[in-house]
Amino acid sequence: MLLLLGLCLGLSLCVGSQEEARSWGHSSEQAGLREPRQVRLLQRLKTKPLMTEFSVKSTIISRYAFTTVSCKMLNRASEDQEIEFQMQIPAAAFITNFTMLIGDKVYQGEITERGKKSDDTVKEKRNKTAEENGEKGTEIFRASAVIPSKDKAAFFLSYEELLQRRLGKYEHSVSVRPQQLAGRLSVDVNILESTGIASLEVLPLHNSRHRGSGRGEDDSGPPPSTVINQNETFAHILFKPSVVQQAKIAQNGILGDFIIRYDVNREQGIGDIQVLNGYFVHYFAPKDLPPLPKNVVFVLDSSASMVGTKLRQTKDALFTILHDLRPQDRFSIIGFSNRIKVWKDHLISVTPDSIRDGKVYIHHMSPTGGTDINEALQTAIRLLNKYVAHNDSGDRSVSLIIFLTDGKPTVGETHTLKILNNTREAARGQVCIFTIGIGNDVDFRLLEKLSLENCGLTRRVHEEEDAGSQLIGFYDEIRTPLLSDIRIDYPPSSVVQATKTLFPNYFNGSEIIIAGKLVDRKLDHLHVEVTASNSKKFIILKTDVPVGPQKAGKDVLGSPSPEGDGEGDPNHIERLWSYLTTKELLSSWLQSDDGLEKERLRQRAQALAVSYHFLTPFTSMKLRGPSPRTDGLEEAHGMSAAMGPEPVVQSVRGAGTQPGPSLEKPYQPRIKISKTSVCGFRREEQVFSNIMKFSFSSFLRLEYKFRGKNNRWLGSVLLGPHQLLEVFIIVFLLLCCTCKFLKPRTSQRLAVDTESTRSPGDRM
Repeated sequence: MLLLLGLCLGLSLCVGSQEEARSWGHSSEQAGLREPRQVRLLQRLKTKPLMTEFSVKSTIISRYAFTTVSCKMLNRASEDQEIEFQMQIPAAAFITNFTMLIGDKVYQGEITERGKKSDDTVKEKRNKTAEENGEKGTEIFRASAVIPSKDKAAFFLSYEELLQRRLGKYEHSVSVRPQQLAGRLSVDVNILESTGIASLEVLPLHNSRHRGSGRGEDDSGPPPSTVINQNETFAHILFKPSVVQQAKIAQNGILGDFIIRYDVNREQGIGDIQVLNGYFVHYFAPKDLPPLPKNVVFVLDSSASMVGTKLRQTKDALFTILHDLRPQDRFSIIGFSNRIKVWKDHLISVTPDSIRDGKVYIHHMSPTGGTDINEALQTAIRLLNKYVAHNDSGDRSVSLIIFLTDGKPTVGETHTLKILNNTREAARGQVCIFTIGIGNDVDFRLLEKLSLENCGLTRRVHEEEDAGSQLIGFYDEIRTPLLSDIRIDYPPSSVVQATKTLFPNYFNGSEIIIAGKLVDRKLDHLHVEVTASNSKKFIILKTDVPVGPQKAGKDVLGSPSPEGDGEGDPNHIERLWSYLTTKELLSSWLQSDDGLEKERLRQRAQALAVSYHFLTPFTSMKLRGPSPRTDGLEEAHGMSAAMGPEPVVQSVRGAGTQPGPSLEKPYQPRIKISKTSVCGFRREEQVFSNIMKFSFSSFLRLEYKFRGKNNRWLGSVLLGPHQLLEVFIIVFLLLCCTCKFLKPRTSQRLAVDTESTRSPGDRM
């Protein structure tokens, strides 16, 4: 009897202590008290999904890169949990494949046409998303799904891009941001260039925006565990760090970009022309030519928003750039806010005195007032047109405007379309405008259209980045113009659907690329003619390029080449042509102000993107499935990196967020696809509940367990027979003492109550 009584009292005491602990914990949470660091770390490790594998495979064939990312996750929790897969991709890339494997189910995507009504909205959202979320030159893909308890998931993402040559190098960058130590991590890159690889380097892991990313133990050279094998035309780069090596690079997982830079051998003359199965690509990058004189007007925003670091860094960069001008160049400087402040009303020759005076003028610029973008551009164009009109030397030159701002138009003409029309009419295709936007408040879409419509380029500099170094790097790309008015012609009877063939300027270290279709696949020779201007002379190059029957076979390590349109053999040049054509159609659509013309361009771009499985602002991805998983599917997707797109799935890119369908059946994973700038996994707040459990074996045992919200056992306390006996004895003694202590107090209280209930007459 006493044993059962002690047991009941012991249980009540345990329950009461736990209720007290729970109420104390709740009050502590309200008071802002934090749990011990070790407890928080343990909880985080238990809730965070485990990444068992993160691998990236890229194959670059003649500057065209096919990349597939494979990520495998494990849900270790005791209940269903949402897992997110995120990947930064180059802004110029088209996503061509996306597949999710959740347990034994396969979810595939399909590229379809996007509705016409959402075109403008999509483009606007795309620009906003790219500006707010991506790092410089990147966009972010995100897919999330609810994974069953103790189950696995795999994500496969493929994208394609044409590498651009800048400063004499092609750069292939792979984002490596698993956000945790991965069980198996690898970046595998194959490069195949038929003309030969002239130079190749692997940079240290680099991240320009995130602190604590870790560069590796040595900043001069490739990351640890990188292996490079190279011959004349082929290179294989493998980055495969172990878990220990990952921890040395960054304790919580690698956070950086794996960057490869290389260049190819090229002959002087007409350039490199490659033909494959009825498609051709022409790479033209001459060198060793005398530079053209350039007329440059630096237009610098000096409004009040530029106060502080931005203006100081910009001034320092302009000091460096002025010293880099050549004696045959001409330049001027304009500062603008709500007033336009011109250094000289005409272009000045480059001399030590003029450089010194220009630096003094820049030094005394002070931030004040608003932002009159329209009048600043008009003034710069007038300066350039005036000089060209009165220049009788006969030397051909290139007119450039380098325009830098951190805001939106607030003074004068503020309507975007009016500013674009005024600039286009004033420039008349004779002035190239290169724009740089600083910070998060800049109207980047306006700057982008200004550059597109006026044969220029645009760059964005984030708040936390060094505006000065970005400006210098941007200027280095255009500092040496070699040719102007370039025209590349092919016989109309031999070539159809060629991409852009007219180019206003060619700068040293860049490259001109044209692709097209051959009318006759059995053509023996292709006639090519290039005309251009260089300073005081015209250049005319003519040649007949031999075009033999070529087939696409096994390319890299015995793997089949990327697929084409299904007609004939696989063809990477065909995909390069479709990539370039789609890009040009999108650019023309952005520049056009004519409704009928925009609709025609939209339809062409949409049809081409759907045909080649490119996710663009005019196409969308719809998830299909679930379908049963087949044997070898993971292996097939793992290899699709180097093969190009297969009929698997597309996913979200520059077009805005395209959520996938939610599955309404119980216990089915919920799938969501969108874009975000946040890297990492979501964490759920933990609310603790208490569970008491009895179990009888040879002796009575009390087991007390802590259980979390997600059915995770966080700990337990076991009371054996000896401990239970001690508890019963203590409880019995306490009970006896309590009864003995309460007895006299109860008698006294009853006496008082009896006394108080007597009437006044009775008391008398």
